[in-house]
Amino acid sequence: TCCCLPVFPPDAPKSPSVSVSPSGEITEGTSVTLTCSSDANPAATYVWYKRNSQPLSKNPQLIFSSIQSSDSGQYYCTAVNKLGSTLKSITIDVKYAPKPPSVSVSPSGEIKEGTSVTLTCSSDANPASAYVWYKINNQTPLSTDSQLSFKSIQPADSGEYYCTAENRLGTSTPTNISVDVKYAPKPPSVSVRPSGEIKEGTSVTLTCSSEANPAATYVWYKTNGRTPLSKEPQLAFRAIERSDSGQYYCIAGNTVGRKTSEYTSINVKYAPKSPSV
Repeated sequence: TCCCLPVFPPDAPKSPSVSVSPSGEITEGTSVTLTCSSDANPAATYVWYKRNSQPLSKNPQLIFSSIQSSDSGQYYCTAVNKLGSTLKSITIDVKYAPKPPSVSVSPSGEIKEGTSVTLTCSSDANPASAYVWYKINNQTPLSTDSQLSFKSIQPADSGEYYCTAENRLGTSTPTNISVDVKYAPKPPSVSVRPSGEIKEGTSVTLTCSSEANPAATYVWYKTNGRTPLSKEPQLAFRAIERSDSGQYYCIAGNTVGRKTSEYTSINVKYAPKSPSV
């Protein structure tokens, strides 16, 4: 009797099977191996490609020692022998924690009081991020959306804001943005120093102040006078005279607007002059 080994006829590769190890979700930074196998006679050789790229491996296995988000995509394994070739594809979806967000302001440019302003936070993440907005030194969330909107922004809204992006794989480092609300001067206040009775020959200073952003510039006038008396916050009389009695006002202005103060009355007291006979 004769014992003969079975003889298999030559055959082109069958459609390959592709496996991923480890199985389950693929997270950034882990080691991942794709394995391609095909029944063929003679034995197949293998080539791995990523869509629209050059060959990545000419082995049955394609190994990622530390897979990155950029490695997501569609991969192809070809099994080839002298009788033919066949192809199999697999999609790799790498999950990763949010990258540091980028933030933007709309509209761009100078922010003026009373306008509508939107801050937008965006982060690359898989699965998609959820967002939280905060103001510096305030732990209360202002928004749990990618956008933080001000319908009519106010000076008190100036400050430093930051957003964080998070998904089930982690939370990003925060990204800050500074908001500087420009506004016209508020109604100016005027003070007189020294306070109390004003006597002829004494030193007297009127001071104008107004909250504004950018800072206000000031101009002083006397009623019924068109000539500016001072272009400083202070109007100073080194030795005030009776002719300086009257009503004064200041105008505070900046690039956004201007405001005029209420009138301040100055009444200079003086001793009797020598009587005329």
